[in-house]
Amino acid sequence: MQKHLNRSFPELQAGMKQCRLCLKEGFEIYPPAVFSGLESAEMMTIGQAPGITEQEAERPFNAGSGTRLFGWLGRAGIEEEWFRSTQYMSSVTKCYPGRHPSGSGDRVPSRREQELCRPYLSKEIEFVNPQVIIPIGRLAINLFFPKKLKLQDIIGTQKEVEGRWIIPLPHSSGASRWHQIEENRQLITDAIKLINNHRVRIFPA
Repeated sequence: MQKHLNRSFPELQAGMKQCRLCLKEGFEIYPPAVFSGLESAEMMTIGQAPGITEQEAERPFNAGSGTRLFGWLGRAGIEEEWFRSTQYMSSVTKCYPGRHPSGSGDRVPSRREQELCRPYLSKEIEFVNPQVIIPIGRLAINLFFPKKLKLQDIIGTQKEVEGRWIIPLPHSSGASRWHQIEENRQLITDAIKLINNHRVRIFPA
């Protein structure tokens, strides 16, 4: 992995596509890595892990979760086509982790899988150097906020980390009940307002 981390951005991306570290350690993942966007992006989303439709299309947030996510971002004045073509989208782990053994939903990547992928994500953030990072879902949010905090205490807030603004959103999957609860919807609205404020600042009309 190390040889892909300290070179150019295209080489980093090629290294992520070629990576099979999790497979070598016995994890049943489904490459290739899924990510999209430009190195010049000012905004970056970080999801948990690709789902099966994302893996098949090789596009982040490709299915229903993407429809909901871009519905939220649309309320912040962000059009999906523009965002996908000019900004950057990645995830905590890059490959589809497969179904949960129970058959209910996708498997949550293990701590070890997250550790194996973390150098890639760190270099993506370093190369892109976005002004705003939007972590989506608990795994991504935990990269920037204490794990002991409840989502109700995090969504609708922002914090500055190493000169970048972090504005979390809940997982946009239809399997998630959190965003379906009425009182939580106001927190999402608060987060959308924060994202819009930064959008206006970064991309003035």
